[in-house]
Amino acid sequence: MRLTDFLDKGASLGPGAPCLTMGGSTRTYDAVQRLSWRIARALDRSGVRPGQSVAILSANDALAFGCVFGIARAGAVWCPINPRNEAAENRDLLDLFDCTCLIFQASFAPLVTAIAAELPKLKTLVCLDESADGAVSFDEWVQDCGEEPWTAEPPDDLALLVGTGGTTGRPKGVRLTGHNIETMTALTLMSYPFEPRPRYLALAPLTHAAGVLCFPILALGGEIVVLPKPDLGDFLAAIERHHITHSFLPPTLIYMLLDHPALSQTNLISLQCLWYGAAPMSPARLEQALDRIGPVMGQLYGQSEAPMMISTMAPRDHFHPDGTLARERFASAGRPTPLTQVAVMDAAGGLLPAGERGEIVARGPLVMAGYHKNPEATAEARRHGWHHTGDIGYLDTDNFLYVVDRAKDMIITGGFNVYSAEVEQALLEHPAVQDCAVIGLPDPKWGERVTAVVELHRGATLSPEDLRAFARDRLSGVKTPKQIEIWADLPRSKLGKVLKPDIRERMLRTP
Repeated sequence: MRLTDFLDKGASLGPGAPCLTMGGSTRTYDAVQRLSWRIARALDRSGVRPGQSVAILSANDALAFGCVFGIARAGAVWCPINPRNEAAENRDLLDLFDCTCLIFQASFAPLVTAIAAELPKLKTLVCLDESADGAVSFDEWVQDCGEEPWTAEPPDDLALLVGTGGTTGRPKGVRLTGHNIETMTALTLMSYPFEPRPRYLALAPLTHAAGVLCFPILALGGEIVVLPKPDLGDFLAAIERHHITHSFLPPTLIYMLLDHPALSQTNLISLQCLWYGAAPMSPARLEQALDRIGPVMGQLYGQSEAPMMISTMAPRDHFHPDGTLARERFASAGRPTPLTQVAVMDAAGGLLPAGERGEIVARGPLVMAGYHKNPEATAEARRHGWHHTGDIGYLDTDNFLYVVDRAKDMIITGGFNVYSAEVEQALLEHPAVQDCAVIGLPDPKWGERVTAVVELHRGATLSPEDLRAFARDRLSGVKTPKQIEIWADLPRSKLGKVLKPDIRERMLRTP
């Protein structure tokens, strides 16, 4: 399936049904279809040929997401660009992807101006919401473009290029095909509860998980409600106002949601599934969420290279058949999905038995076509015939997958391996701790010392010494942080993920 097939499938179930909603404005399926044909014609008129790359640089915006289907209609490749990236990283991505057209919001015009001069292949700039220097306005761009069906055939199955990495040099581009997105959609629909006409609330950026989770919603003729700003008060109000059935939040935002004063006053009865993922979640906080938000929590585990659905844990899997909490599973990432093979591999390429830790590997139709114009990185990721996730974990005897840590975040201290996620989970059990990050810092005695940076709940007080004593009761001496700092706020990405590289950089430059 092409990306437009999900839209057209939804339209076949009711062209007048709501498709994209933001603020007080709703576009029906028929209107989004007509918009996509106009955009496809505008791209063709601008010289964009099938197989070429078109980038979107925007905060959450219904019109920007509607442009995705125009890009697909033109047979072009969608390149979602993260607005929170540094200018140099976005310049490198646009260059790597050979983008010939960039569609952007006016708020990012200074960024576009700063990088466009260094991108000679970028021929067309389109500003979505107003005029900008060197760009044509969206309304002018699509003027006189007909709304009748129009489609160009793509040269292959490449659907989107996603930037990843960037912290260790030039970013890489993940090549995702229509078959990858079709597989991800099928796995979503078979793994979680859905009733006809779901209503999905997009608070997290549509350039990431929140965006690809739209495709199963569209396939069922559902409505996508877009929040332009990541405000949890607006999120709760929108659930009640629009009778939202599905949404996605990373764990750090769920922690904040549990502390939000409006949560207890919000009617959440419409929710069928609140997905969580993109980082490990504290089992203690997960239990709170099941109590305060409801029996609707659904975990997903994946990455850009194997989008979203390497393993899943549906809301029902958080409970035993008798209705009691399945606490023993709360630290897991669920079970591998039916269309994906998942194993744990040692450094020599041998597959490990249940209970033994190694790198999580996967294969199947969910896995990317490779890294764009980077055969060396592609070959490295495909060693021994499996896709290497870069995550350390294990499978238990019931085939539940446990993600212990990112391989790059593992700390080697005094000759022992310490998994930062395990230390973080112990610290998060303290009632005063809102969130935390554990990293390794250079140490003349230990090689690396286990270091924790902690953010407390608003109004809470806690000394590093007391928290260290709390951790020592739950962890061995080698895992207990030797250094603990308490910060007012942890640096986070737009996805809400804690930025460990930023923490490490700040601590290394502090005397």
